[in-house]
This record gives sequence, structure tokens and C-alpha cells, in this order.
Amino acid sequence: MATDPYKILGLAKDATADQVRAAYRKLAKKHHPDLNPGDKRAEEKFKEISTAHDLLSDPEKRARFDRGEIDGTGQEQAPRDFYRGYAEGEQGKRYRRAAPDAAAYHDIFADFIRTAGAGGAGAGVKMRGQDEHYQLAVEFLEAVRGASRAVTLPDGRTLEVVIPAGLQDGQTLRLRGQGGAGWNGEPPGDALIEVSVVPHKFFRRDGDDIHLDLPVTVAEAVLGARVTVPTPAGNVAMSIPPKSDAGRQLRLRGRGVAAHAGRPAGDLYATLRLVVGGPTDAALEAALRNWMERTPLDPRAHMTQADPMGEAA
Repeated sequence: MATDPYKILGLAKDATADQVRAAYRKLAKKHHPDLNPGDKRAEEKFKEISTAHDLLSDPEKRARFDRGEIDGTGQEQAPRDFYRGYAEGEQGKRYRRAAPDAAAYHDIFADFIRTAGAGGAGAGVKMRGQDEHYQLAVEFLEAVRGASRAVTLPDGRTLEVVIPAGLQDGQTLRLRGQGGAGWNGEPPGDALIEVSVVPHKFFRRDGDDIHLDLPVTVAEAVLGARVTVPTPAGNVAMSIPPKSDAGRQLRLRGRGVAAHAGRPAGDLYATLRLVVGGPTDAALEAALRNWMERTPLDPRAHMTQADPMGEAA
């Protein structure tokens, strides 16, 4: 078996990367096992061609071969005992055979397929259709509650895409059989749709729970109130306990992400945010001043720091 990758691919030493790839494609199409079923010679030849291409398509390996540091299979050109210790060590891993060039491999099969209809060399090739990849922006509430969307693909087809409840940003939906057509009776590929979830203006998601900041007035916080709270499934009434501090978190059970995949619905957490906004009348201001005089309170007392001498700052 020949070991000089240039001779195997029929190339000169100064062949360009494009020439290496073209030579590989030409020979690979001729000797590929799918076009020569049961032909062991063709199978060995294809392996030889692939090994040569792996080496010459890698600039570092090619340079090392040209300098005589490695042979045509990528093995070190060194004394046996030296190479054995080197190859079995961690540093030897970089010279193990890499996967075939994916782009070149795809081009070869594309050429096979193009000739199939004309009864050419690829006429007997059977191949499942290729998967096709798409991206889809989904509204926050669609991902939380679940929905159905009509999506028009670049080829003009319109597909009904079911968005399951609980869908996460970055997840991929698989539509089986909606990809590229198969060849010679093989099934079509799938459509793979990567989802990006559009952020909501006031809802935030944490797992299956939903969080929001809920504005409340001074009177509602001090006296307590029954207020309307938005949730992914619609507005609900919630009680604010009297004397509620700003930042207090109240929970609405089962009002988060809808139940999905055997998991119960999440909860909704509303964090109270005190809103003074708008004009205040003189009576309210007077009442607050009177209250402060009668009930001195320092809500930051627990935050006082001690100085290096141990006295309060």
C-alpha cells in the first residue's frame, strides 16, 4: 500500500488546499464503498484516500510530513522505543486520526445525489433526507403556557408548530419528516427549529416559577389591601397583609409556568415595590410628620458599621 499522500491523491508537493480537496473528492467518489458494495479493494482504497486527505488538509501535519517528522499515516519518524513512549503519552493524542473533512464529505454525497436521477453512478444510492435547521422567536407567554404557531419555511411550505408549555430559551423543536426529501425510498429528514424566547416586560422566569415586581401604594402596604395581580394565565386577586414592607415576597401557588412533562405548574412570586408617585395632600404629610415624632424608627440601625477601634461609626 502506498504511503506517500501526494502520490495517493496524484498531487505535486506544491499543491494548494483547493487542489487537495478537489483530488480527494474525485477519488472518493470513484472508490466510495456505497458505490462499490462488497468490493473490499475499493473499501481499502477509500481508507487510503481518506488518510492521505486527512494529513494534507491539516497544515501542521502536512508541514511535519514534508520535513520528514511523520510518515504518510501520521506516525512519528523516530526510533521505535522513542515513538512508543511518545505516542502512548498525553502528547501523542494530537496525532491520532481526525474525523474526515465534513464539508468535503457532504459535497461528495451531493454529487452522488445529483446523478441519481439520471441513472449515473449514484443511481443506487439510498439516503435519508437531510435535517434542515431553522430559528424561531417565541413570545414569553407562548413558551410558558404553550401555543401553536404557523411557520412559513423558505421553500414556501407552511408548518403548524406546536410550542409545548415550559419551553426554554435555546431548546430545539424537532418536526419529524419535515426536512429534506429522502432518496430511493428512504424517509425524509427532520426540521430542527431552535427557539429563542423573547423577554417579557415584567415577568421573569426561574425554572418553572415566575417572578414580578408589584407596585403598591403606602396605604396598601401599611393598611393591607386586596389588589389585582397579572399572571401568565390572566389577572387574579391577591391579598396584601397589613404592615407589609417594601421587598416582601408573596406567593401565588400554581400561577407560574403551566404544568408540563408530568411536572406540576410552577408558582408566581410577587415582590412588593413601594410607589409614592403623584401629589400628596397636606393632611397626609402632617399625619406622617406626627407619626414620625411619636414613633421614632431607624430602619437602618442594623446596618451601622463599627470603626477599627470598636466604636460605632
